[in-house]
Amino acid sequence: MSSARHVPVMLQRCLDLLAPALAEPGAVVVDCTLGLGGHSEALLAAFPSARLVALDRDKEALRLSGERLAPYGDRATLVHAVYDELPEVLARLGIPRAQGVLFDLGVSSMQLDEADRGFAYAQDAPLDMRMDQTTGVSAAEVLNTYPPGDLVRILRAYGEEKQAKRIVSAVVREREKEPFSNSARLVELIRDALPQAAKRTGGNPAKRTFQALRIEVNGELSVLEQAIPAAVKTLAVGGRIAVLSYHSLEDRLVKQVLAAGAATTAPPGLPVVPEQYQPRLKLLTRGAELPTDEEIAENRRAAPARLRGAERIREDAL
Repeated sequence: MSSARHVPVMLQRCLDLLAPALAEPGAVVVDCTLGLGGHSEALLAAFPSARLVALDRDKEALRLSGERLAPYGDRATLVHAVYDELPEVLARLGIPRAQGVLFDLGVSSMQLDEADRGFAYAQDAPLDMRMDQTTGVSAAEVLNTYPPGDLVRILRAYGEEKQAKRIVSAVVREREKEPFSNSARLVELIRDALPQAAKRTGGNPAKRTFQALRIEVNGELSVLEQAIPAAVKTLAVGGRIAVLSYHSLEDRLVKQVLAAGAATTAPPGLPVVPEQYQPRLKLLTRGAELPTDEEIAENRRAAPARLRGAERIREDAL
């Protein structure tokens, strides 16, 4: 059922990156974005002596992946949490350090495929987009209540939408007639608002707006800004982190955190760099690694993926 639907992106490469850190018995690997459990299942199968802790903010994802991972018994601990809560989750479980951490920042296939969640612009659905449907504002509320200036900022910053002003003035005009509730009306409005030239490039013209709304509704970038440094801090020396991102904003954030950890913090001009200024991380990927053509042919959702990895090589300075 769910597993047939979900092909984890760059799976083998993620396993290879984490493998050296997970060979020892009792190693703990954290899947910060459990989704349907594809990566988690592969981690449990590939590293039979490792223990898995998996996080997701989506209760439906936890239920489905719980069924999938049931054969692994108490080797798998599933937790309802957002990934920036990783340090608290490990503390609660009495785990001092993790040997491996994996983030797959894509929206799970389940969320895209379930019509009633409103993530997809290809089918009509209520404009919800919350990954945790028990909390927060929906995409419809954002569209119907945010001041025009804020909507323009969101579409530009999170969707990299050049036509943000045109789209927002159409939204504001339409919401006064009737509030937005479903995705099809928004898709149609975007199509009508864009100039011909803008419609000819880059797939569905609504894609960037939907991405921007999803990021805003779920606070994704602000959560990620906290989560990646927190995850690096939880790594044991010799532990490894692998992060899959799907758009340039996420990838830039991940790159900045890992690059900062891999740089010396010494004042310039010191003849010898003292221990406390030495890099904490060693980068394991040259730039971001991309999926192969074969993988993209098999799973079109892999196309925008960017993978970065790093190894913790020393403790933080006291």
